[in-house]
Amino acid sequence: MLLPAAIITFIFAYVPMSGLIMAFQDFKPYDGIFHSKLVGLEHFRFMFEYPDSKQVILNTLIISGLKIVFGLVVPFTFAILLNEVRKMLFKRVVQTLVYLPHFISWVILGAILTDMLGSKGIVNQLLNGLGMESVFWLGEGNWFRFTVVVSDIWQNFGFNTIVFLAALSGVNPSLYEAAEVDGATRWKQTMHITVPAMIPIAVVVGTLSLGNILNGGFDQIFNLYNALVYDKGDIIDTFVYRTAILNGQYSFGTAVGLFKSVIGLVMIVFSYRMAYKYAGYRIF
Repeated sequence: MLLPAAIITFIFAYVPMSGLIMAFQDFKPYDGIFHSKLVGLEHFRFMFEYPDSKQVILNTLIISGLKIVFGLVVPFTFAILLNEVRKMLFKRVVQTLVYLPHFISWVILGAILTDMLGSKGIVNQLLNGLGMESVFWLGEGNWFRFTVVVSDIWQNFGFNTIVFLAALSGVNPSLYEAAEVDGATRWKQTMHITVPAMIPIAVVVGTLSLGNILNGGFDQIFNLYNALVYDKGDIIDTFVYRTAILNGQYSFGTAVGLFKSVIGLVMIVFSYRMAYKYAGYRIF
C-alpha cells in the first residue's frame, strides 16, 4: 500500500536532489549539469559577502521567528477556548469560518490587504474617523513586519487549530467528571487536564516548525512588499528571486536553497533533542 507513495516521493523529492550540484558550479543551461564549470564554494562565499546579505538573513529570522511563535500560541489558545464552547452548532460554524482563509491564495489576499491597508483604505479611514492618524502599513518597515505576521496568523491559525482539537478529542471525559466531583473549577480543569493533553502535540508542531526558520513565506512577502520596505521586509527567498533568478543565476539560487535546507535540518535535529531531553517526548 505504501509503495506508490514511496515511488512518487522518490521521483519528485529525492531524484531532483541531484541538481544540488549546481550550487558548486557556474551553471549554464546550454552546458547542462555535466559540462558546467565547477567553482566550489564561490556562491556560498558571495552569499555572505554581499552587502545586503546580513540584513536579509536577519529579516528572515525575525519574520519567521515571530510567525513560528505566534503561529503556535494563537491556535493553542484558540483551541482551548473553542473546546469550552458547549453549543455544537456555534462551535462548528466558528471553526469553519476561521478555517476558510487557509484556502485563499496570497495573490488574492495580497490584493485585498493592499486595498484595505492603503492610504485611502478602509482601515485608515476607520482610524481617521476615530481621530487617529493614518498608518503606512505596507510602506514602513516595522509596520510591514507587523502586517505580515498578523495576516499570516489570520490565514493559518484556523487550520493549525484542528491539530490541537484532534489532540483534545482523545482526552477521556471521565477525567473532567472526576475533577468536577473533586471540586475543580473550569479553569483548574483546563490547566491540569486540557493543557497537559495538548503539550505533546505542541512540542511536535513547534519542533517541525523550526525546520522552516529560514522560510519567511515567499508568496506572502512577494505579493505585499515594495521597494520602500526592502530594509525590513526583504527575506532570503525574495532577495534570491530579484538578484539571482531574474538574472539567470541558477547556481546562486541553488546555493541559497541548499544553505536553507541544511540550517533547517540542523534546527529540527536540535529542537528534537531538546524536546526529548526536557519534555521526554519522542516523535519517532
